[in-house]
Amino acid sequence: MAKVRYEVDAHNRLVVKSGRKTELKRFRRVVEGSFKTDKKNQLTYHIKAPVGRRGPHQVKFQGKWSLNKNHDLRLTLDKWRRQTFGDQLTLKGDIVDLNKNSLVFAVGTRTNKGKQSIYLIRLQGAWQADKNNRLTFRAGQDRDNYDTLTFEGIWGIGKDYEIIYRYTKAKLRDKPKQVHTLIFKGKWKIRDQARIAYEIDKGSGSGFNFKTSVGVFKDRYIKYEVGVGTSGEKQTIKLFGRWKIKKDLGLIFEVKRGYDIVLGAEAKLSDRDSILFKLKDTGSEGEFELRRALLKGDGQAFIRFLKSKRESAVFVGVGRGW
Repeated sequence: MAKVRYEVDAHNRLVVKSGRKTELKRFRRVVEGSFKTDKKNQLTYHIKAPVGRRGPHQVKFQGKWSLNKNHDLRLTLDKWRRQTFGDQLTLKGDIVDLNKNSLVFAVGTRTNKGKQSIYLIRLQGAWQADKNNRLTFRAGQDRDNYDTLTFEGIWGIGKDYEIIYRYTKAKLRDKPKQVHTLIFKGKWKIRDQARIAYEIDKGSGSGFNFKTSVGVFKDRYIKYEVGVGTSGEKQTIKLFGRWKIKKDLGLIFEVKRGYDIVLGAEAKLSDRDSILFKLKDTGSEGEFELRRALLKGDGQAFIRFLKSKRESAVFVGVGRGW
């Protein structure tokens, strides 16, 4: 069976080629239609054929998804039936939506008569950070079998501590580049002193677990430095808020944007009118001090508790209180 080569033209229409690469004259046909994906991220091209015309109504493709440097969606074909191994189908468009388990592209097309339209392509999967702290989307339902779409640029932090990713692209050569902004909404979590996570949705499998330098814990903020990519560029994560001790939770950092980061720690009184906390249950240990005056309410009760116990250290942690 002769192999067929597939391409995508500038209007996201399927181009079918037959014959060997060495042949000067080959069969080449632009097929009107639209691409679709199913729940397993398999790509299919639905052909808009004239009434009464014989031939397939759709073409299915197998391959690996990726993101090119222009932030277009790309499928590199596997060797399957009449597909040619290594051919790439690049769908030109914009990222228009993202949530905890999907990524949505808007692609434009037009007919041979010049009628234009836009439709959506959705990939299912989960958001993760790679070993270089870059944002990635793992397309696929299986944890051990997925395709990785890597966002090569440097992400930043918004005023509400959300993760913001910006990229630029030009649709036409004579047009200025446009800036596109992606916003990930979630909550920060501390895994250990050298790792901080951004949880997009609890239980969804989506979230960014960043490797960092050792965290800095101060009276009014928590700060981490995160290296992003391979260029050595760093991103600063600085969360402002206030420390509290709650009898039913333990030591918490109340982020100004309306949620708490809960930590487990050993606590003891110091000679400097402060409490020395040694972090526990985080994979590594580190110490920091808080002035007693900052801990009001349950914090004052906890200070009295420390004085009464006369122990070197008391554990305060999730669900254990004191």
